[in-house]
Amino acid sequence: MKWNWGTKLVIGMVSFMTFIIVLAVMMFNSTPDALVDNDYYEKGLNYDADYNRKEQVKADHAAPEIQVLPGEISLTFKEAAEGKVKIVRPSDKRMDKVIMIKTDPQYRSVIPSEEIAKGRWKLIITWNSAGKSYLDEQEVMIK
Repeated sequence: MKWNWGTKLVIGMVSFMTFIIVLAVMMFNSTPDALVDNDYYEKGLNYDADYNRKEQVKADHAAPEIQVLPGEISLTFKEAAEGKVKIVRPSDKRMDKVIMIKTDPQYRSVIPSEEIAKGRWKLIITWNSAGKSYLDEQEVMIK
């Protein structure tokens, strides 16, 4: 069978259009990107305040000491503190938790970890101590 240039041109155009349609269908059926935050605008507005609180931790050497013990996560602060810990699972946003904390007389706060799945977690700790606001982020491995 002999193909003339008109037939080859039509076959090429149909192949290209089919390729573009398949890519468009795949794009609309894909899941949203997990790296994009839904509240990126609010986080952008709060960036300066968060940066200042992180720098305050460095200036005061106030980063809490974190120990992962069987059944608990222990946070030891330099002074009495009150705030919250956001426990973030990088691989699954649905597993994130927020826990309110307050230190005992030894400046410790204990978070029970029985209900926290094993694996890598990020702790975002925000607290107030001695009239100052702090923010610290650390990664832990729950075993």
